[in-house]
Amino acid sequence: MKIFIDTADIDEVKEGMTWGVADGITTNPSLIKKAQEKHKVKDMNSYIKNLCKTVGKGKDVSLEVIGTDAKTMISQGLTLYKKFNKVANNVVIKIPVNPATNDDPNFDGIKAIKALASKGIGINTTLIFTPEQAWLAAKAGAKYVSPFAGRIDDDLRKKANITFEKPDYYPATGKEYKEKPLEDNGIISGIHLCKQIRLLLDNFNYKTQIIAASLRNARQIREAALVGAHVATIPFSALTTTLTHYKTAEGMNAFLADTVKEYEAVFK
Repeated sequence: MKIFIDTADIDEVKEGMTWGVADGITTNPSLIKKAQEKHKVKDMNSYIKNLCKTVGKGKDVSLEVIGTDAKTMISQGLTLYKKFNKVANNVVIKIPVNPATNDDPNFDGIKAIKALASKGIGINTTLIFTPEQAWLAAKAGAKYVSPFAGRIDDDLRKKANITFEKPDYYPATGKEYKEKPLEDNGIISGIHLCKQIRLLLDNFNYKTQIIAASLRNARQIREAALVGAHVATIPFSALTTTLTHYKTAEGMNAFLADTVKEYEAVFK
């Protein structure tokens, strides 16, 4: 499973790329806003070029449009691609699966995906909350679909008035409330959503890859891998938790305490 860091913070990108395991980054307008406020960015064009260069060739950088109709999204997608892909040949355009701001059906996102994908531009379809949305994006030619696993878990808990903090683990097998399983149209957890999408895409041999998004903790990252997500896009803070375990620290302390001077001399 590939790892994308979910950030637009150049400091986090620089640090994450030194680890040698990051395969790209995903950004969105909210992450861009945080980065702009932190770094007091005045020249956003130069800032994004720096992001693309820092991530490097062969490692995707997802940049999101802000339009809500097909014509605007296609135009904005082309602008982002032409401006920034030439830096390191690594730009992917994020398109919302349904740009409506209410519950109305809106196929402008699908139209934009189809138009941009037909030009050979990689598309990351964002705001996926159902297998059907992922299916339509795949049919339109999306390179990636991004199910928001963590937000599904958040929503299920909110509906049941369960108190929680964002990093809290939610079972992949779901929970019950008043002796009935919590579910959203048959989806019992964010990881279950990823699993359903994987089954659907495999059934029809789509090449579209699944980016498990809005992951909250190390266990959820593990479960995304186990159900076959091709990519996990992970906030910097959550990614750092994947290496920690109290027994690891305990073992390190023991090894260091037992190191004799004769063994230290081997390294001189």
